[in-house]
Amino acid sequence: MLSQLRAAATLLGLLTILLGVAYPLAMTAVAGAVFPAQASGSLISRDGQPVGSSLIGQAFAQPSYLQGRPSAAGTGYDGASSSGTNLGPTSAKLAERLKTDGAAMKAATGASVLPADAVTTSGSGLDPDVSPAFAELQVARIAGARGVDADLVRRAIADNTLGRTLLVLGEPRVNVLAVNLALDALAPATPAPAAGTPTASVDRPAG
Repeated sequence: MLSQLRAAATLLGLLTILLGVAYPLAMTAVAGAVFPAQASGSLISRDGQPVGSSLIGQAFAQPSYLQGRPSAAGTGYDGASSSGTNLGPTSAKLAERLKTDGAAMKAATGASVLPADAVTTSGSGLDPDVSPAFAELQVARIAGARGVDADLVRRAIADNTLGRTLLVLGEPRVNVLAVNLALDALAPATPAPAAGTPTASVDRPAG
């Protein structure tokens, strides 16, 4: 019995070192060497300072910025409270919110039909992208707020639009943070916040 316990304990120790320490460290090293940007969190930098991640959405409320889809994460795009609304398709509360928000969006944009992501929240509440259709709805507002031609805004959006992964997976999407950084480079709207400002609560790219 003692010999069996000793063999089991030895095997447990070896597997723990191999799979719990050596393997994760090796994979981390390989990922850092082969995919350094992704391994570091897919960070986006401005003036040499990280201002966010291409994978994590931020809240942008100012009219001069491209805004993401609605978020139910905390007070909105709260990285510490990633979540959806958990409201099902038969929820009266959800139906009322969609009706109210949809009417407001149509009134603001003049659109008769809205893309789904204009009024619905994502499962994480931290979606970094919007659909090209939703981005197009915001062009006139952004151009007016910045005092630039709408085609310049469309160009910034087009330059930061990604197609389907491997040509078949998913849908084309526009990275909100990348577009807003491009817009600031094109025609600065407001001064950037001080370094260290929490990115989940700012109205512009932090940096």
